[in-house]
Amino acid sequence: MLKVTRHSDESRPTVLVIDDSVDVHRLLTVKLRNEDIDLAHAHDGIEGIDAARRTHPAAILLDMDMPGLDGLGVIRRLKDDDTTQHIPIIVLSSMRRPEDKVAAFELGASDYITKPFDLTELRVRLRATLKMHHLLQLLAQRAQVDGLTGLWNRSFFDERWTQEHARCQRHGHPLSVAILDIDHFKRVNDTKGHPVGDAVLAGVAKILRRELRQSDSACRYGGEEFVFIMPDTSASEALNLCERVRASIESAKHPGAEGIAVTVSIGVAGCAGACPNSAQDWLAAADRNLYAAKNAGRNRSISNDLPIVDPLVKAAG
Repeated sequence: MLKVTRHSDESRPTVLVIDDSVDVHRLLTVKLRNEDIDLAHAHDGIEGIDAARRTHPAAILLDMDMPGLDGLGVIRRLKDDDTTQHIPIIVLSSMRRPEDKVAAFELGASDYITKPFDLTELRVRLRATLKMHHLLQLLAQRAQVDGLTGLWNRSFFDERWTQEHARCQRHGHPLSVAILDIDHFKRVNDTKGHPVGDAVLAGVAKILRRELRQSDSACRYGGEEFVFIMPDTSASEALNLCERVRASIESAKHPGAEGIAVTVSIGVAGCAGACPNSAQDWLAAADRNLYAAKNAGRNRSISNDLPIVDPLVKAAG
């Protein structure tokens, strides 16, 4: 079972230690207790990979010589996975041969420290790795944020949707996606002007941030369309959430848009487990439901359940 050494500050980055030595875990817990981090602990390669996928740590301290799946195997699998490939990995190893270091770096390790390691050196290198990771995240984030609404942009959505779809297929977790379109938005721009139209877009985005859960990802899809990903959420649960969003937008007062009813139509597609639909087909199902909501009179949400992969068929495959 994954053990996490947590502190009171929930904003601390998590550092995952993957090592088969209990003594190493104890040593790092004591010696890194004053660092501004939380430590997560895994005691073999398979457990470490699972922990990395679930916790998305800011960095990994990885032993090379472990029974079963060794450190090189762990690096290879983490770097082949879209959800973990960007996590920096610091190798802690008693292997001193140049070829071992070269192999680790070629697979994607960020740093390599030989055992027995100097704890001061480890702290300095870990801080540098975490700082660089944070800066890279900030740069990536700026490139994936919509300038007008402050929500994630289309580029972020495409990447995140691919990841969540793969996670659903792999683990069988529920997943839903919704596409939201502002009804008659052209009328707002034509009668009130584009600045008011921009204010309406920003207002809708503010409501999405308020009403959606922390685990959801709200993005501006383009123009007056928004899309949000709802992990671990069935189609019926997603429909309830979207109806709450729709009602909040309908009742909101949008400065400058007085006299115009600002409403939205939403199309939802969800699945209770692993789904045979591709990521593109799944999104197309939500888009069809959006157009069904428009054709039914607008200002409504329409959802449907996608089929689940037959467990027997999946096992046979």
